[in-house]
Amino acid sequence: MEERELKAVIEALLFVWGDPLSLKDISNILEIDEFKIEETLNDMIDEFNFNRRGVRIVRAINSYQLSTRPEHHQWISKLFQQNNTKSLSTAALETVSIIAYRQPITKNEIEAIRGVRCDKAVETLLNKGLIEEKGRLERTGRPIIYGTTNEFLRYFGLESLNDLPPLKDFEIGEQEIENLEE
Repeated sequence: MEERELKAVIEALLFVWGDPLSLKDISNILEIDEFKIEETLNDMIDEFNFNRRGVRIVRAINSYQLSTRPEHHQWISKLFQQNNTKSLSTAALETVSIIAYRQPITKNEIEAIRGVRCDKAVETLLNKGLIEEKGRLERTGRPIIYGTTNEFLRYFGLESLNDLPPLKDFEIGEQEIENLEE
């Protein structure tokens, strides 16, 4: 593999992995001697620093990781203050799934299905625009009913709620329950 391509592949590996990647792992993946990989990484570190790229390669105990430059912190922090697209927690995913399949639905009904409180998950989903208040029920306490939004469809890559997988696809059969109990 030519040097330019090797550097591109190493950069892609570091970018995709996110966490520190050991010299040994990079060497095994590329099937190239560790010494050659280390030499290439040292060249890349020098090039990134010389060109003042927005990212740098950080070395820590024979592992390497892409990182932003500390001097860019003030701008990156502004992005994160605005960015509201981080991934959903398990609780939020469970909650939005229940809402998607059972809407319109109240918070009490969601909690009855999940078996735990869902205040934080509902708040997160509202803030992200994945669910919205659809009104109130005409009964004691006038509870709010929730439903999904067009942002929910976009977020999960759906054209309509009809694109949700059928619930029967998620049913657990008796044999599976027995296997889980064992």
